[in-house]
Amino acid sequence: MAIESGGWIMRGLRWDDPCRIRSWQELIQWVDEVGFLPLFKNEISGFSVEEHTADLYWWSGDPGQDPWEWRQLIARSGQVAYGKFFAKKAGFVSKAWFPHFANWRRDGYDFDSRWDEELASLRQKRIMDQFAAGEERYSFELKRLAGFGKGGEKNFEGTVTDLQMSGYLLIRDFRQRLNKMGQPYGWPIAVYATPEALWGYEHISSAYSVEPVQSRNLIYQQVRKNFPAAETALRAMLG
Repeated sequence: MAIESGGWIMRGLRWDDPCRIRSWQELIQWVDEVGFLPLFKNEISGFSVEEHTADLYWWSGDPGQDPWEWRQLIARSGQVAYGKFFAKKAGFVSKAWFPHFANWRRDGYDFDSRWDEELASLRQKRIMDQFAAGEERYSFELKRLAGFGKGGEKNFEGTVTDLQMSGYLLIRDFRQRLNKMGQPYGWPIAVYATPEALWGYEHISSAYSVEPVQSRNLIYQQVRKNFPAAETALRAMLG
């Protein structure tokens, strides 16, 4: 995605290209195959949803054709992880590869251990405390409960993004708010959860016996296998 002459330009495939991804289910299958996939075009050629879908229906609101709508359906399905995982930008990680992703990005620490070692900020702790029992939290609810906003902590969005980048949170769904009558209204809002709440602690921690740097090397190999790239580009997107 780029800005040209004041407008957004998508870099996708032709509508009649046989290689075009045609549905959110097909996109899940491809994420399962490649392991890691950012939403938008980046420094690694082909390493995005954007480059493998047509540009005609982005932001059209049509769940059958719009990749922006697909991300909501995919997050809700729980089949792959969705969140800001790539240079603080959105994308997908497969269930099979998430243990290595978490092991590397967490540097081998569960969040409680990170806090005990004074490696996490108080802002991060206040957010993660809201998921102690496996809850799912609307973004506006999480912000309030964690003490952000007027007269409280600052940089809620940045802190939540950092926790996603570190493998502690993901976007579990997008849902509308409910009014007093229990009826939905407004735009869908991000709902956050921990990977453990989605897939269980045993799965998420299954790579903890591996050195984090080895998990990182395996991830680089997996991405490079599907999207040949220079080391500098890999570092820019993966860390």
